[in-house]
This record gives sequence, C-alpha cells and structure tokens, in this order.
Amino acid sequence: MTGAATLRRLPFRLLVLAAFALMLAPVATVMTISVFRDEIVSFPPTGLTLDWYVNAWARREFARGFVTSLQVAALATCIGVPLGTAAAYALVRARLTGAQAISTLLLAPLAVPAVVAGTALYMFYLRAEFWLDRDITSTLEGLVAAHVLLTIPWTVRLVTASLQGMDRAAEEAAANLGARPFTVFRRVTLPAMRPGIIAASLFSFIQSFENLELSLLLVGPGRTTLPVAMLNYLEFRVDPTLAAVATVQILLVAILMLVTDRFVSIARTV
Repeated sequence: MTGAATLRRLPFRLLVLAAFALMLAPVATVMTISVFRDEIVSFPPTGLTLDWYVNAWARREFARGFVTSLQVAALATCIGVPLGTAAAYALVRARLTGAQAISTLLLAPLAVPAVVAGTALYMFYLRAEFWLDRDITSTLEGLVAAHVLLTIPWTVRLVTASLQGMDRAAEEAAANLGARPFTVFRRVTLPAMRPGIIAASLFSFIQSFENLELSLLLVGPGRTTLPVAMLNYLEFRVDPTLAAVATVQILLVAILMLVTDRFVSIARTV
C-alpha cells in the first residue's frame, strides 16, 4: 500500500522538481558563465577563470553603483516600512470609511508596470522642478522617494496578512488586566507583527536594490545604481563580467534571505 501511494505521488514530485529546475536554470546558467574563460560565451568553454570577478571589482562604475543601490535601498526601506506598517495597522484595526479603496490604492504600484511607473515619475518630477525651482530628477532624494513607492505596497501586503492571522485573545487579555492601549500595542501587538515587518523589510530592500526600470530615468551622472551601471556596461561590451556581478548579487540576496529566515520563518509569513 505504501509503495502504491509513493508511486501515485511520483508524477507530482517529478512535476515539482521540473518546476524548480525551470526556475533555477537561469540562475545556474549565469553563475556558470561567470567563470568561463572566453570573452564570447561558447559551449563548451576553453577553460575556467575568476578573472571576470577581478575585472568587475576593478571597474569603478560597479563599485559606485553598488554603494548607491545600497544607500537607496536602505533609505527606502527605513522610510517605507514604518509608513506601510502604520497604514496596514490602520486598515486592519481601525474602521475606516473606504478602507478597501485605500488598500487598493496602496497596493496599486504592484500592478503598474515598472517602466510605466518610472516614466510617470520622471514626468512628474519635471513638473515639480518647474513648480519648486529646484532639482529633483537625478538626485538621491528623488530616487529614494521613487523607491519608497516600491517598499510601501510590499509592507502593506505582508503586514496586513500578519495582522489578519493574529489571534486577538492576548491583546484582549492584556487590556482586561489593566494595560493601556499603547502598552498593549508595544508589548503584545508589535511582537506579534514582527515576522511580517521583518519579511516586509527583506522584500522591500531586495526590490529596491535590484530595481532597474523605475531607476532608469531617475539616475544622473555620478549617481547610478548597480542595475543601471550593468545596463550601461552592456551597451559597449559583452563578456562574463556582468555574469560575475549578477552572481555576487544572487549570493548577497541568498545570504540575506537565509539570515532572515534564521530568525523569522519566511515561508509562514509570505
């Protein structure tokens, strides 16, 4: 009976393995190409080398792009996550008129194509520069403000899911024992929201760090994010240097997710 059940599950397991292989194949291909010796990628390669990693490290545009992406992602996460958390808490716990419409509006950036959003923001910044008589496009402030639009929807979505799955019995018990509302929030509600907040911070940082479409029209000379620097490099040269940079990005994101999952189970939150 056990053998028959295992045999029935075999097609499903093979389908799952095929799906994982399909998703991971591009990642494995990029990581493999990054150590090819040939400047023009060919199979099989004539040899393996790490020179492309050395070349990526030596190019200043990648180093500057990495630092800029790190700054923008950190600032956007620090601004967007608290705002999104407050919005999610108000939508779930407060009886707001038009809460569904507000939730749809906050989640709308996830449905808008990034290229369309970037173009619209660029046109808005041009209008704002005319009204305010100051530069906004190609500044760190303008880029961070644009990336905050990426972090808020992820935060609202994840923190809302965390709040909706929360048992309010502990909050009611604390209130019945005489705890003030702020104390209940700080000692009971906020710790229960922590998995959602940490997951939102993780996904917000990754979305901002790896974003290309939204940043493409908003960067300027001397302040280019890493994805835009990679695209600019691709205009003039085609070699495994970009694969090396992408491999480093993949490893950094993987390490970040593993460290986060060590403290918060991402699978239970997302």
